[in-house]
Amino acid sequence: MISLKKIANHVLATVVTSLVCLHSAVAAIAIEHWTQPGGAQVFLVQSHAIPMVDVQIDFDAGSRRDPADQAGLAQATASMSGMGVLANSARGEPALDENALGEAWADLGASFGGHASSDRMSFALRSLTYPDLLAKAVQLAARQLAAPAFPADIWQRERETMSAAIKEANTRPATLAQRAFDQAVYGAHPYGFETTEDSLKRIEVTHMAELYRQSVQPCRAKVSLVGALTRAQADALVTQLLARLVSPQASPAAASPCPALHAVAEVAPLSQASEQRIAFDSAQAHVLLGQPGYKRNDPDFFALLVGNYILGGGGFVSRLTTEVREKRGLSYSVYSYFAPGLHAGAFTIGLQTRPDQADQALQVARDVVTRFVADGPTEAELQAAKDNLIGGFALRLDSNRKLLDNVANIAWNNLPLDYLDNWAQRVQKLTVADIRSAFQRKLQPDRMVTVVLGGPGANAQ
Repeated sequence: MISLKKIANHVLATVVTSLVCLHSAVAAIAIEHWTQPGGAQVFLVQSHAIPMVDVQIDFDAGSRRDPADQAGLAQATASMSGMGVLANSARGEPALDENALGEAWADLGASFGGHASSDRMSFALRSLTYPDLLAKAVQLAARQLAAPAFPADIWQRERETMSAAIKEANTRPATLAQRAFDQAVYGAHPYGFETTEDSLKRIEVTHMAELYRQSVQPCRAKVSLVGALTRAQADALVTQLLARLVSPQASPAAASPCPALHAVAEVAPLSQASEQRIAFDSAQAHVLLGQPGYKRNDPDFFALLVGNYILGGGGFVSRLTTEVREKRGLSYSVYSYFAPGLHAGAFTIGLQTRPDQADQALQVARDVVTRFVADGPTEAELQAAKDNLIGGFALRLDSNRKLLDNVANIAWNNLPLDYLDNWAQRVQKLTVADIRSAFQRKLQPDRMVTVVLGGPGANAQ
């Protein structure tokens, strides 16, 4: 008899190389949404082409909630949550160390694990939906989600590994330039916190357990699912996944089943321009220019998305590439991007060039962004950007995993459920005036942060 493990491994290997849910840019994607009695919000897209489900569970426990002196706590907590599971004597379940847990998932041909970003702590489950296999995968995931062991000896090992990675990264000019840039853009905001060897030394497993206890609760969960499940099956799956977690007791008068988490201050706008010149013995100078940008749910999102494609996000067809690389040969690559989140993530222009050309390349980049903010794109640039973005939209949804990422994005940022259905139309109706106005609202070229690292230099403000 063929084992479940062999079946799972065969099908999942096939899925990796297959386009499993290709949608056209105009196809309707039905997202079902409901809230469970315990407060968990559920978002489901039924996709029955193959017997598989992808699940993502998001909690407001990202690094934006790290204490300033314990930067890296959220990341460490998410990683350590997969390093073993506590015993449950009432259920007759023995403890599992990291090796036993890994073998248990391998036997199922499924996967479950956590990671943390700036805004959220996320847990992802992938499994085939054959009844016996899925039931076992959900049961194991529920155990791991509710009772991570946080073994102290494993944390000592992981902390040393992370510290070694930080030491190595600190030898790279790109790391040093990005660190200086983030600190200048974000100031005291947690988006600018840096995980260091010292901050890791201040993190103990007790801190992880406390963060987990406060944050990983059913009433705080946003659960996104894409796969071969009906609504009833999805609701039952989410209930089982979260059943072992315990929500705190809210006051009888509370409007929400969860007590509010502490508020995180917004990113402060820059009051003036600043510049840092950092000496570093390297063949290339690293140049970064930017400022705080906007939140992900900002009404200007589409205008800024399309506008940035024209400015510096479109690769070889962008204005920055044309002016910096093609016309002057100052850099092989130059780019711009926004990084919106729950707070105003940075707008960044970046390039590398010979140290003796850094000033010229920087001035060209400044001139390009200043003109773009003042005038916006041309009609031809806008039409080309629309054609490219709309034409490539289906590639954002050509697998269950990509579709899940989009559904989770909708859930996390409280976007309309028809966001994907209307994406192409929202892009298509943009005008030059829309983009120009959005960029003028969001960017102030005369108040940006500049970091130039490489070649001789001295810090200057």
